[in-house]
Amino acid sequence: MRPFELSLTEAARAVRTRELSPVELTESVLDRIGAVEERLQAYVTVTADAARRAAARAEREITAGQPLGPLHGIPMGLKDMIDTKGMATTASSRVRSGHVADGDSAVASRLAAAGAILLGKTHTHEFAYGLTTPQTKNAWDHDRVAGGSSGGSAVAVAAGEATFALGTDTGGSIRVPAALNGVVGLKPTYGLVSRHGVTSLSWSLDHVGPITRTVRDAALVLSALAGHDPRDPASLTAAPIGELPEEEGDLSGLRVGVPSNYYFDRVSPEIDVAVRRAIGQLQELGAELVEVEIPMARYVQAIQWGLMVPEATAYHERTLRSMPERYGPDVRVLLEAGEFVPAGDYLRAQRARTLMRDAWARMLGTVDLIAAPAVPMTAARAGQDSVEWADGTVEAVSDSYVRLSAPANITGVPALTLPVGLDRTGLPIGMQLMGRPLGEATVLRAGRAYERAQTGTRSLAPVAG
Repeated sequence: MRPFELSLTEAARAVRTRELSPVELTESVLDRIGAVEERLQAYVTVTADAARRAAARAEREITAGQPLGPLHGIPMGLKDMIDTKGMATTASSRVRSGHVADGDSAVASRLAAAGAILLGKTHTHEFAYGLTTPQTKNAWDHDRVAGGSSGGSAVAVAAGEATFALGTDTGGSIRVPAALNGVVGLKPTYGLVSRHGVTSLSWSLDHVGPITRTVRDAALVLSALAGHDPRDPASLTAAPIGELPEEEGDLSGLRVGVPSNYYFDRVSPEIDVAVRRAIGQLQELGAELVEVEIPMARYVQAIQWGLMVPEATAYHERTLRSMPERYGPDVRVLLEAGEFVPAGDYLRAQRARTLMRDAWARMLGTVDLIAAPAVPMTAARAGQDSVEWADGTVEAVSDSYVRLSAPANITGVPALTLPVGLDRTGLPIGMQLMGRPLGEATVLRAGRAYERAQTGTRSLAPVAG
């Protein structure tokens, strides 16, 4: 196996035992970027020379007996919404042309302290306001969307262009591209990971989290990211999540909620079958399946858009007025629409969110987690605007992708997506596990148990190079 094909956990073990050096690992990933990036367009910018210097420094530190932990010497990418001192943060927009960060974001600082090696910045749908990341190609089928808005991060990880990456998630922007590219994406509990130095889309819905090859990898990254930060007003004082034990697998005593409504409505038959099969495997591992009804399901879309649209418009108010022509048409129309949302509607959305959060807390008091599809369909073709479901409903592609992700953003609960199979065309299918607030350990335990029970699964997308 070539170094760029290793998961974070495998690479960390090889680095720790001196079977692989950070320099060798980083050069392998950079070579991979050189081989496939022109086709995939996952990166806005690649900082190869800086990565090589960081790798050489990590190798010296490890050789001198000064390891910093499992991320030390591991190459990764950051979504281009995340500030790194001295680097551009463009948010994949002409509005940010020439912008250079004058300081590190909290997550960039934490990863640097853990010894991770920055390869570069990955593409996002402009200002994270979309679910396709149009400039980036799906790692499994270049004629399909990458998903968004963290499409560049997901594609980089899926194609071997990064051992792990960070994304942001306001309505599914970590989980959607992770599911569409066959990798793992974790949206942590709201406030568990600091957003200081991260460009906002919607302050009350924004999250930062990892995109990785495995669930165990996601746990390792989260351990480095989690922690209180007074610079983020939403930051929690909860303790970081620890590393999962290697032998984790038995799910006895775990109650898994299976939705009787909403999450299996208007999903493709192949996704329905694959996710239900995966839920059945959780049962085989010892979990008890419990049917649950998703509360306030009819209000999800209204609450999500009622919060996100006016908050995004408020953030962009000055530049929308001074340089509207620099926004892409799809993002500009959403920002302009936000100017027509009455304050009363926004306040009603906030009140409804509180009611939904309380209703979900009661539901999650009866089970340990919810298992459901991550997305209702696999990757759409580039340029496809809508999808027609079996009941005759026509839905915009972006609305389709956000539909199953939004509840976890509205309620702030942790949500993990992991691959559970392929459709008949060979595209990845993702399952979503959602837990109680600060229940990351339980969600990761279940995901890890499922992951360990699989054999013969593909670790990387079949990108030639």
